[in-house]
Amino acid sequence: MYEWVKALHVISVIAWMAGMMYLPRLFVYHAESAVGSDKSETFKVMERKLYRGIITPAMVATWIFGLWLAFGFGIVDFSQGWMWLKAAMVLALSGVHGWYGSLLRAFQQDRNARPHSFYRAINEIPFVIAMVIVVAVIVKPF
Repeated sequence: MYEWVKALHVISVIAWMAGMMYLPRLFVYHAESAVGSDKSETFKVMERKLYRGIITPAMVATWIFGLWLAFGFGIVDFSQGWMWLKAAMVLALSGVHGWYGSLLRAFQQDRNARPHSFYRAINEIPFVIAMVIVVAVIVKPF
């Protein structure tokens, strides 16, 4: 059963990360679109479906399978620092997820006040967090 839970965890993480890196890219193009235009309305639908239909369920699945791995199989040693770093980064990524949700709501209500360049910059946040998580889990530096 352990291998199945681990596989489902990895699949969930991949889906979550793909969405977390794509959503800000949609925000870039949306920010360049005129409010009320057909293009803007199309981006609203795309963003909402991505966030609610893929990113959020993938985050929930990541948490469920991750906690199952951590506590259900007795394989995690919480005395090692890498595990705490991973946990902190997963919490940070979850916070970014929530923040993206608030940015999405602003777009949905035609209240975006940020330029496209802002969204280009924040597009990298999930990837940087993912790099820290991967190094922590694979290298276990402490």
